[in-house]
Amino acid sequence: MEEVRIDKWMWATRIFKTRTIAADACKKNRIAMGGVNVKPSRMIKVGDIIEVRKPPVTFSFKVLRLTENRMGAKLVPEYLENVTPPEEYEKLELSRISGFVDRAKGLGRPTKKERRELEQFTSLDITDDFFWNDEEL
Repeated sequence: MEEVRIDKWMWATRIFKTRTIAADACKKNRIAMGGVNVKPSRMIKVGDIIEVRKPPVTFSFKVLRLTENRMGAKLVPEYLENVTPPEEYEKLELSRISGFVDRAKGLGRPTKKERRELEQFTSLDITDDFFWNDEEL
């Protein structure tokens, strides 16, 4: 096997959960090779560098071996090498930290009490210091 479709390889190496999601990522211009967006049918070979954009980070993977069959997670390092620069991981950490409200994923909408606390936290009470009362004049 000298070449494999990029969507099959990304699914087989567990970059994406399903082949359909991998193909959709290609169609949405989130997969690139050498700075050029690729189609799902693009054939890859050993040594290619694949860039996968999962905002805010762009992951880079080097193809070590080819496969069309899904494998166990322990075997994945034999087929790809993560060559993502450290700056990309810093972006991920910054986006995680930057949110002033740290709400765990999956908790749904805030309760009435949480919403009131958020509004109180985000609103500035500048009316007392900024405006004069008529009695002070």
